[in-house]
Amino acid sequence: MPGIILNENDNFDIALRKFKKQCEQSGIYSEIKNRQYYEKPSEQRKKKEAAAKKRLMKKLRKSSK
Repeated sequence: MPGIILNENDNFDIALRKFKKQCEQSGIYSEIKNRQYYEKPSEQRKKKEAAAKKRLMKKLRKSSK
């Protein structure tokens, strides 16, 4: 869980920026985006398979050049 410890001299804007960066690096924003709407397990599977095909095609294109 991201967290920032502030001293008395620290600026709030800088601390907020650091906190947002920690949240982004830990993957909280992407998790929120994924959980915003319910997705059926079959839809999740289809998306996962489509992403795998896309990665494979990209890999094949790079290797053929």
